[in-house]
Amino acid sequence: MLLHIPDGYLGPYTCAFFYLIMIPIWYRAFRWLKNLRPNQVPLLGVLTAFSFLVMMYNMPVPGGTTAHIVGGTIIAILVSPWAATVSLTVVLLIQALFFGDGGITTYAANVFNMGVVLPFVGYYTYRFFTQKIRVNEIVSSGIGAYIGIVTAATMAGIELGIQPYIQPGYCPYTLSVSVPAMAIAHLITAGPAAAVVTGAVIWYVKKSRPDLFAMRTITKVRW
Repeated sequence: MLLHIPDGYLGPYTCAFFYLIMIPIWYRAFRWLKNLRPNQVPLLGVLTAFSFLVMMYNMPVPGGTTAHIVGGTIIAILVSPWAATVSLTVVLLIQALFFGDGGITTYAANVFNMGVVLPFVGYYTYRFFTQKIRVNEIVSSGIGAYIGIVTAATMAGIELGIQPYIQPGYCPYTLSVSVPAMAIAHLITAGPAAAVVTGAVIWYVKKSRPDLFAMRTITKVRW
């Protein structure tokens, strides 16, 4: 699956770099959990399970592989981007250990792409459209999900594409191949799917449980 980078595609220097990057991010994200209100805990559990479920549904894309949505923007909007980082950390670990989706050496890079880049870009895109441009929340959430997953895919493409330059013998495809392959697949398949699913979930929650929006935790990036 495109967004899950398997073992052997990123060299040891790149893998080590992302583990070093993720250590302080994991520390901050798990510390953030103390901000959860008691009634948000079951919500985060349900959304984590939802993310795990939607990632198991794969869409065929050109090139003989598949793409999938992640659900990180939904968690970021309904709880917090930091909560999304925690959720995706758990989901991706389970997938790597028990389902072979993504590698162990590339685990930190996968969490960075899907658990940091995707939810934070998706969330702040959503906030920009709702607060600055005054677009309604449902449309803004779809736009955020679309931009978030395409950005995460592009980041993965960059990580793969720099390998021939810094550590030959791992991913053989340069940036001119890896970035378009990752970006275009998500622009035309997973991106629209993520936008529709995210918009639908936010619409349903606003209609059936508007209180969940009232109790969202304001995200403040403090280290």
